[in-house]
Amino acid sequence: MVVLLPTDKQPAGDLTIKEISQSKSGYSLRRTRARADTREARDSPPPAVKKRTAAASARAGRAEKKIKPDNAEECTAAAAVGGNHGESAVVVAVEKSAYAKVRETLRKFNRYYLNFIQAEESRCAKRDADLKAKKVSKSKSKNGNTAEDRAKKAQKRPDLKATAEMRNTNAILFPKKVIGSIPGIEVGHQFFSRAEMVVVGCHQHWLAGIDFIGGTAETSRKYEKKMGLNGYKLPLAVSIVLSGQYEDDLDNCEEINCIEQRSPVRVTRGHKSQESYAGKVYTYDGLYRVTEFWAEKGVSGFTVYKFRLKRDDGQPPLTTKEVYFTRGRIPKSISEIRGLICEDISQGLEKIRIPVTNLVDNSCIRREDFVYIKNLKFSKNVRIPTISPRGCGCRGSCTDPRTCACAKLNGGEFPYVHKDGGRLVEPADVVFECGPNCGCGPECVNKTSQSGLRFRLEVFRTPKKGWGVRSWDNIPSGAPICEYIGLVRKTADLDPAADNSYVFDIDCLQTMKGLNGRESRLRDVSVPSHLKEMVEESSESVPFCIDAANTGNLARFINHSCQPNLFVQCVLSNHHDIKLARVMLIAADNIPPLKELTYDYGYELDSVLDPDGTIRQMACYCGADECRKRLY
Repeated sequence: MVVLLPTDKQPAGDLTIKEISQSKSGYSLRRTRARADTREARDSPPPAVKKRTAAASARAGRAEKKIKPDNAEECTAAAAVGGNHGESAVVVAVEKSAYAKVRETLRKFNRYYLNFIQAEESRCAKRDADLKAKKVSKSKSKNGNTAEDRAKKAQKRPDLKATAEMRNTNAILFPKKVIGSIPGIEVGHQFFSRAEMVVVGCHQHWLAGIDFIGGTAETSRKYEKKMGLNGYKLPLAVSIVLSGQYEDDLDNCEEINCIEQRSPVRVTRGHKSQESYAGKVYTYDGLYRVTEFWAEKGVSGFTVYKFRLKRDDGQPPLTTKEVYFTRGRIPKSISEIRGLICEDISQGLEKIRIPVTNLVDNSCIRREDFVYIKNLKFSKNVRIPTISPRGCGCRGSCTDPRTCACAKLNGGEFPYVHKDGGRLVEPADVVFECGPNCGCGPECVNKTSQSGLRFRLEVFRTPKKGWGVRSWDNIPSGAPICEYIGLVRKTADLDPAADNSYVFDIDCLQTMKGLNGRESRLRDVSVPSHLKEMVEESSESVPFCIDAANTGNLARFINHSCQPNLFVQCVLSNHHDIKLARVMLIAADNIPPLKELTYDYGYELDSVLDPDGTIRQMACYCGADECRKRLY
């Protein structure tokens, strides 16, 4: 049977307009907060026309193909973008890769999902507060439920509400049925829920195990006409999800017996996972073909028609069998770790040990070259912040954003949800967390980034990028990974001739004000009066930075990527001196085990200079589909 592959026609809104600045600015070699290109990693997917900062435009512009837009309004809008910065602009339309479209679709879904989780948690908090205030009777009614039980009645699942919102906004990547592979979904791609499969078009039923085309005569004629299926007998199955929910399913790894099937299909397997809110993680295993079918008595005594599907040749090897992946196997103990050179680089400072492995060369991390620290250190000429917030009057844990003073600083909502141990709902220029003067305890949801490491992480040697970091656990989007720790220094004290590769600028002030092309993400945040004065008085220069060259933590080993799965978030907790905000790295995607963690260093091309003024260049080996080929 012929497998019908999707056409090359892409959904509307594929092209984005980028602004290319003709100006250059000189930065020393140090990491800055990832800016315009990583807006896609931190924010919702951009509209068809979007502002791009000068730094990101200079980075991306050289590798882009210039295309004249068909829409005159797009040209006008793009020209206006350049005018907003006082610079000339060139209209460039860049078609996103299939992988990028899948990534943006899933990020948008997760943003909706977390917002619905936040709304539900707020509703429950208000309900509990009202019940406590009114002292609702707990006496049973006729149906056996208490008034409190009735008040706790759950609303529609947040993942289904997010899926519905994606449909309402036409954000489903492939709303029509696709036979064959989904562009951007490779063998081994993992979904944290069935809803994620729905929004990218991989499997359009959030509950049913079989997704198919046609059914009635009317729908069959429609699909035959639109998809060129004349001569094929409908319904045609396009996707199967094997998750053990049918009693007659038999998963034989290379061969699958399924209750009902008609055609070559995509096969996805579900396996249990505590890190997924659905209790399972689903891994796409490729295309299969029907080889035979027969009838037999099922487990319950009914006649069951079974179809054997054989996996197509020429595909990557299977990626799921218990905990096995093409990338390797998750160790169950220290003795199983291959290439182990250090059992715990933190030397017991972190609550979860961090092993170091090397299967590439003979390199190691010497203690005389790098000392692991858990908390920020400050240079002698840097005054430790004394601007201590008053804190909230909550007790035990902050639950009601209407009464929590810290929640009010974040626009009247907690920035995190309790789900999965705490996840950031969406990025902001600055997040205000509860601090030492608050009445709440360490388990408060508004102290999520202060709880330390939550995932089993490993420092490993890469072939071309030096050391890197990966996780042994599934990491949900919005989960804090770690803080960038090192020695806090004055930026003016840096030696421009030295290797400042591990220096991270604390440029939160400049971002809040939108200086140097930064795009402000500050929403409805009630900034305290002293912070407003700092923002108004801020300049282009970044007064402080974090130097992790000789002392630091796990974050200094995390590599750059042009398509990162982490983003940078500035946080204020122990103090409210925004010039010295804490720098957190947050998951932008659902990250599967053994996937390298990366963020965008934010360099501008041709911005790194030698002491004599010569432009320095460094190749990028991130391997991303949309790699800019150069780090700087």
